[in-house]
Amino acid sequence: MKRSFLFLIIILPLMFNECRADNPVSSLKTNSKENSVIPMTNATFKKVVFNYEVNKEWKFEGSKPAIIDFYADWCPPCRQLSPLVEEIAKEYSGRIDVYKVDTDKETTLAQALGITNLPTLLFIPAQGKPQTTMGAIPKESLVKAINEILLIK
Repeated sequence: MKRSFLFLIIILPLMFNECRADNPVSSLKTNSKENSVIPMTNATFKKVVFNYEVNKEWKFEGSKPAIIDFYADWCPPCRQLSPLVEEIAKEYSGRIDVYKVDTDKETTLAQALGITNLPTLLFIPAQGKPQTTMGAIPKESLVKAINEILLIK
């Protein structure tokens, strides 16, 4: 009797977990390049940002200014910054590209760029050299950096 009761308490809730395709939370997350943060790998970085294996000097391969968020799932400040980066991607849609790099999965890229602290944001203007900031920064600072580094005319 105790064993079957224990089974019902432990197993039954697992059967009704919210892992459905029509889950409203998961349906909000899109991979649309126009309104969301785009996951980036080492290969895509070399293709759309900078091919560090071919070029010795900085040569931006993109057409629009970009922000790259280097993060890890286990990093509390990264989790704090992530929603702000999503907001920025939506607010500046069409004017800048916003990418994210999971440094646990993309160790080669993180090492090649010397990313040692998380979170690190890389601001890449269409012309000129990239700039970085580390740590969870407030949205006002993000907006200021975008306007002063990326969208200068």
